[in-house]
Amino acid sequence: MIALLQRVSQARVEIAGETVGAIGAGLLVLVCAEPTDTEAVGQKLLQKILRLRIFADAAGKMNRSLQDVGGGLLIVSQFTLAADTSGGNRPGFTQAAPPALGEALYDAFVAAARAAHPEVATGRFGADMAVHLVNDGPVTIPLRMGA
Repeated sequence: MIALLQRVSQARVEIAGETVGAIGAGLLVLVCAEPTDTEAVGQKLLQKILRLRIFADAAGKMNRSLQDVGGGLLIVSQFTLAADTSGGNRPGFTQAAPPALGEALYDAFVAAARAAHPEVATGRFGADMAVHLVNDGPVTIPLRMGA
């Protein structure tokens, strides 16, 4: 699975002008499943996200995790993270999981996040979404977990 983490002071997802998910300070996580991914891979990725020390401690060093600071987690599906731009000018997306598998793995990832963390909001799989965020830092970190 591929994830792009953005530390935010606030973020929200809108679909057709309606806010469907929002958080204050925390992490916006854009996530993409690949064809060989499993729920176990998603669980491993989630644990990394929750424990990654990218929030400031009292000394201003990135030494605290999302769990340490109690921040929100906004999870948004984004198959374009698997874009292949190696040939030509139009990206290919064959490295992304097929829609049915992608949705199942996204749903499992969200369910695991809700079981492990108190504040979880989401977008909607496959929807045309507008994602609004205030990147804090800015801090943006790509992650990839495989089987």
